[in-house]
Amino acid sequence: MRHSIALAVTEGMPIFDLAIPCHVFGADRPELPDDWYDLRVCAIGPESGRAGAPVATRSWFAAHTPYGAEELVNADTVIVPASADVRGDPPGELIDALREAHGRGARIVSLCSGAFTLAATGLLDGRTAATHWMYAALFAERYPVVRLDPSVLYVDHGDILTGAGSTACIDVCLHLVREDYGSEAANTLARQLVAPAHRPGGQAQYIETPLPERTDDSLAPLLHWATEHLAEPLALADLARRAHTSPRTLARRFHAATGTTPLRWLQGQRIARARALLEGGDLPVERIAELCGLGTAANLRRHFTRAVGVPPHDYRRAFRARESAAVV
Repeated sequence: MRHSIALAVTEGMPIFDLAIPCHVFGADRPELPDDWYDLRVCAIGPESGRAGAPVATRSWFAAHTPYGAEELVNADTVIVPASADVRGDPPGELIDALREAHGRGARIVSLCSGAFTLAATGLLDGRTAATHWMYAALFAERYPVVRLDPSVLYVDHGDILTGAGSTACIDVCLHLVREDYGSEAANTLARQLVAPAHRPGGQAQYIETPLPERTDDSLAPLLHWATEHLAEPLALADLARRAHTSPRTLARRFHAATGTTPLRWLQGQRIARARALLEGGDLPVERIAELCGLGTAANLRRHFTRAVGVPPHDYRRAFRARESAAVV
């Protein structure tokens, strides 16, 4: 059976946050796994009890769908897009349905200010969560028992995932694909979306900081070259030499563009390459460490465990088990 996703739609929701999961999970994608997601748009609101009743979102759009709270409760994953009113209370029917779905074992995901809805259910109490950085102060005031991290793009607890604002919805969706179908599927989808498969730097690079002066010397060629040479012992001086600039200037430009340092970005790319190699074959850990530029198996284990939370062998075993379960 295909993994079912229920997209909760309530009156007044922003269009952007609805469109992204519809495009990612609901479009026909023959180049991706045959058992791609089964997306159902579920209307929750005063008229949702009447089959096919439209639910008005913002502006001139309306959602016409036969699905409602019952399908949401029975889904494998429930996605709650941005809230229509972060200062008001979400529909009681949606709160009850989310609690019931979570109790059944569903994965609950919020996008942008949808974290306000999840917080209202109590499911985030005592947990770390993400939302749009502009709402951080209001969120902390309304839900002080939730530990908000306004600097990250998303927070994944396994059963509950909260994402940051606007285009971070794409990051969340790609992360879900990576968790469910592996890095290859996520990378393929990212190329189709013309989006990075993984963005370093979090929301910190967008919080009330002036835009860097536009220049014609984009870092894109350097980043592409670096990803093709991860097996080499690259240092800041090597990258600066490749970019025809000084290490200090490169570090400044890099932070302005990505919100992180060149070496941290490199480390993230090496971990991402290690994940893909662990998922896609049977290479020994020693060889993967060499291909990723992490040197030794011990070095790979240390950095991989710190970044992912589990050692490489456990990650490979868990991924294979998840693949086997999906096939069954």
